Amino acid sequence: MTTYKRMVLASRPQGHVVPENFRLEEVPVPDLKDGELLVRNHYLSLDPYMRMRMEDVKSYAAPQAIGETMIGGTVGEVVASKNPKFAVGDKVQGMFGWSEMGVSDGSLLRRLDTTHIPLSAYLGSVGMPGMTAWYGLTQIIQPKEGETIVVSAASGAVGSVVGQLAKLRGCRAVGIAGGKEKCDYVVNELGFDACIDYKAGNLKEELAKATPNGIDGVFENVGGEIFDACLERMNPFGRIALCGMIAGYDGDPSPIRNARFFLTMRLSMRGFIVSEHMDLWPQGLKELGTLVATGKLKFRESVAQGLEAAPEAFIGMLKGRNFGKQLVKLI
Repeated sequence: MTTYKRMVLASRPQGHVVPENFRLEEVPVPDLKDGELLVRNHYLSLDPYMRMRMEDVKSYAAPQAIGETMIGGTVGEVVASKNPKFAVGDKVQGMFGWSEMGVSDGSLLRRLDTTHIPLSAYLGSVGMPGMTAWYGLTQIIQPKEGETIVVSAASGAVGSVVGQLAKLRGCRAVGIAGGKEKCDYVVNELGFDACIDYKAGNLKEELAKATPNGIDGVFENVGGEIFDACLERMNPFGRIALCGMIAGYDGDPSPIRNARFFLTMRLSMRGFIVSEHMDLWPQGLKELGTLVATGKLKFRESVAQGLEAAPEAFIGMLKGRNFGKQLVKLI
């Protein structure tokens, strides 16, 4: 290959993300310098945080630059190397973004063992989404056996792991998802105790039925009316891990009307960015990897084909059209 394709941010969204916010480019494969290696990416991860990075606003990280490759996690294979620590054929995880190839000095790459774990899983249950679930549950919610844990976007890459980890710790796991098919999957395949279809129109009533003893922990991915409904069911000294607010990423967020419960129920809520806790990644990834390798942690993927499909797949993910982890297959 003498050239490869990449997708750049062409313009910032004015409201909802549209395909025109992106531009596909073809660029030459660079020559490697001493210490560098070239990776052919096999899969690209699409994640909700990318929507926030598209805005030029103050946040936990710098905005995505106009005209530059869209940020994103990747897994692939080393195809050329002038770095003694990496050989051609090594499988690696990196942050090469929406691109078919990437060059690295190796400092931010993670070598992968695909003997018992599929390559794509390192972008899901054994990658950043899995670690997000593990950290928020174990370090913030800190569940105790017998407690009730509720997770929104329960069929997604993060939420599905949260519920399964909660069950392994002896908790009652209740999911919230959009549509009967997703809820059936969450209960029948992932082993949650219950799942509420928020699209059915009776969220509060069904949540009350599913949490007869109240809610001790919430892993929040959505925000808006779903989060508001959970606050009404919280037990005293409940803990909330605030992972995402996807309901407001691509539009106007709904106000939180039940904030009074933070006082009356003495709740604690903490937002977190999992990349700020790299010291705990080895511990979390060891547990997640073992569970996936032994079949005790299940996952599902939605896979778009080709870099050209990334914008529509990303827009679909923001609208909840994906089922499980959203990936783009590049090779």
